[in-house]
Amino acid sequence: MDLLPIFLDIRHQPCLVVGGGAVAARKVASLGRAHAQIHLIAPALTPELQAQADAGDLIHRSRDFKDEDIQGMRLIIAATSDRETNQRVARLAKAIGIPVNVVDQPEECSFLLPSVIDRSPVVVAVSTTKASPVLARLLRTRLESMIPAGYGRLADLCARYRDAVKARFADERDRRRFWDRVLVGGVADRVFSGHLEEADAVMARELAEARPSGGMGEVYLVGAGPGDPDLVTFRALRLMQQADVVVHDRLVAKPILDLTRRDAQRIYVGKERDNHVMRQEDINRLLADLAKAGHRVLRLKGGDPFIFGRGGEEIDTLAAEGVPFQVVPGITAASGCATYTGIPLTHRDYAQSVTFVTGHLKDGTMDLNWDQLAQPHQTVVFYMGLVGLAIILEQLLSHGVSPDMPIALIQQGTTPQQRVFSGTLATIQEVIAEEKPQPPTLIIVGEVVKLREKLNWFQKPAS
Repeated sequence: MDLLPIFLDIRHQPCLVVGGGAVAARKVASLGRAHAQIHLIAPALTPELQAQADAGDLIHRSRDFKDEDIQGMRLIIAATSDRETNQRVARLAKAIGIPVNVVDQPEECSFLLPSVIDRSPVVVAVSTTKASPVLARLLRTRLESMIPAGYGRLADLCARYRDAVKARFADERDRRRFWDRVLVGGVADRVFSGHLEEADAVMARELAEARPSGGMGEVYLVGAGPGDPDLVTFRALRLMQQADVVVHDRLVAKPILDLTRRDAQRIYVGKERDNHVMRQEDINRLLADLAKAGHRVLRLKGGDPFIFGRGGEEIDTLAAEGVPFQVVPGITAASGCATYTGIPLTHRDYAQSVTFVTGHLKDGTMDLNWDQLAQPHQTVVFYMGLVGLAIILEQLLSHGVSPDMPIALIQQGTTPQQRVFSGTLATIQEVIAEEKPQPPTLIIVGEVVKLREKLNWFQKPAS
């Protein structure tokens, strides 16, 4: 994040606009909506600005800018058609620490004016950090359609009940849970539809019937998918925004972790080969203890928690301890990585079944049903198999799989860092020796790999 997003209180504060044209008029309008005391310096004004000056809505000095004009100002906007004048205003303002914005000269600005969605008292600001004001306006237009005008009325209702909710719930976590519930339920629905009296009645009833949690929290076991944040489900995103504590694995991509609440406590319990930050038994215990302490705990796992994610072990402990929990499935790595490489896991002409197996080594061996995995007309997906790939190749070949069987290794699938290494059981070791793939890497074995060259659709973003 290159700029710090902030909202300034400039009510009744002196703010200077240098310039009297159409651009200056837009900036004056923004300052006016924020109830600033507007000072305007320009030899001539647009009819709109002149009318405002005549009505006493702003203080106008009909002349060119002077250095001393910046004194005592809370904020300055340079909006003249003269580049040198704008630069001079910016230089003087920066010298004494006054925030300054220069129209169409972002390199001269100490702050930027974002595109705004105004649902007062709810205000949403969008900025592209100097990259493209046009894109910011486009995003604002899209958000305008997604944020009903009723959000302002909903905020007013929250303000009216804030003290009553605080009196009802001594614990801050209980207050937050109450608001989370009512702001996505019947109260909000009635506000948005304009039934304000009904909304008040429902809110009063909700508050009267609400009970403190008694100290017990809840655990959300959520699958984060294979890496692309766009693949997270709506339900997962909602719970990610509610949790007080986030317990996450190594395979959870940072862009996905960034979707959780900024003020939530984060606890890393990731595992990698021969390096376990926390044993599974300790993770199970941690989840239960955090929930019993009253927290809403997000257990965030890469892929799907019930496919080689040990999610069943974790909720088994929670159930035994009487801890409430929810489970949200995620797109497992096999599905996500195969899709993003154009490899259908099943295909009428090549594979009528698919098998997911773990290729994790234990005591240097892999105890798998190799006879079953060597059967034709199927796709076999190996999770965590990169280290044991030599054993996988040896066993498949010794159980009758053709050396010409296609194989693909997918590193960091679905992300901008995705890499794909393909070959046959006979040639893939040479590819690996040259390319040196790194975990996390998924392995797909089957005739369907042949389709990748034809069906590959995913184009990584240019770096």
